[in-house]
Amino acid sequence: MKIALIYIAMIAFTGVSLISENSASASDEDQKAVQAATSQFYTALNELFTGEVEPMKKVWSHQDDITFMGPDGSFLHGWKPIAAEWEKTGSMKLGGKVEASEIHTTVGPKLAIVSNYEIGHNKGPDGKMLKVKIRATSTFRKENGKWKMIGHHTDLLPFLLN
Repeated sequence: MKIALIYIAMIAFTGVSLISENSASASDEDQKAVQAATSQFYTALNELFTGEVEPMKKVWSHQDDITFMGPDGSFLHGWKPIAAEWEKTGSMKLGGKVEASEIHTTVGPKLAIVSNYEIGHNKGPDGKMLKVKIRATSTFRKENGKWKMIGHHTDLLPFLLN
């Protein structure tokens, strides 16, 4: 009886170890993919500041359940209004550059949340460069094997408020 219990415990421990190991590998892969998606977002954001909109459109999901709460106070739902916001932002040609810092990532099987600071500079209404340091949270969803942004929320930037 004792030997049977030890044998069952060993099988259970081995099974849990294998599941954990496979989950860690999948999680590591997804973690890297979410980091890459985050990097692509900030590359696209900086291209947007020059007027180039297409890279930003590639980063986002095109579904109706996505949201954007931007530094200008906008609160948008669905791909069409968000795509229109990117077109508007691109036309402003804010210039400058923003980078993510102090990045914290939580990745699950289908959703990921990334929280960080966005630090850099953009042109204000008077054309002068202004410092940017705001908090941001991005939400990604795995769609057809690729991590797509489904939400982005930032603090407000006073120089963008109407």
